[in-house]
Amino acid sequence: MKYSPTENKIILASKSKVRKDILEKNNIKCKVIAPNVDEEIIKESLIKEGASPEIISKNLAEVKATKISNLHHEKLVLGADSVIDLDNEIISKPQNRDKALEILKKLNGKEHFLISSVTIAKNGSMIWNYTDKAMLKMKKFSEGQLKTYLSKINDDALYSYNVYQIEGEGRSLFSSIEGDEDTIMGLPVKKIKDYLRNFE
Repeated sequence: MKYSPTENKIILASKSKVRKDILEKNNIKCKVIAPNVDEEIIKESLIKEGASPEIISKNLAEVKATKISNLHHEKLVLGADSVIDLDNEIISKPQNRDKALEILKKLNGKEHFLISSVTIAKNGSMIWNYTDKAMLKMKKFSEGQLKTYLSKINDDALYSYNVYQIEGEGRSLFSSIEGDEDTIMGLPVKKIKDYLRNFE
C-alpha cells in the first residue's frame, strides 16, 4: 500500500515548532514526540573524532529518529538537526541572550554555512536520510546594532532559529543568502515530500 503524507501521520522526533509548522504547511500530517537526546554530548564526542559538520548534523538527526522509532515500530519517524559551520567550528543554538549575542558577534561580517539533515526511520533503523547546506553572509554591525536586533526577537524565535529567523527579522542581517530557505529554517521539506510520495 502506498504511503500518503496527507492520510498517514508520521512522527516528528523534534520539539521544534518551526519544523512542525513546515510539515503542516506542506500537508504532511505529523504527531510530535520529543526525543530528549543530549545533543551536546553527542556533538562533543563527534568533534573529538574529527567528524565533519555534515556528519555531525546527520548523526544527530539519525539518533533522534531511531530513538523514537524503537518505541513506535511500523510508524515512519522523522528526525532532523541543523548546525552552523563557521570555518569548521560548530556553533550550537544559544541557551540564553548573552550566548546569542556572542554567536552574532562571531558571525558578524562573515560567511557561514547552515547545514540541515533529515532522517526517516522505521522499526528502529534509518531507511532514508538527506543533508543540505546553505551559505549565508552576514553584514557588518556594531555591537549596539546587534543588541538592538536581539531586543526585537522573542524567546521562541531566538532559541528555535539559531539566532536568526530567516523569514522574519533575521533576513535583514544578511548581505547574501545562497540555498534553500527551508534548509535554513531546519527542514528541507521538498526532499521529504519526494521520498514520502515514492514510499511503499
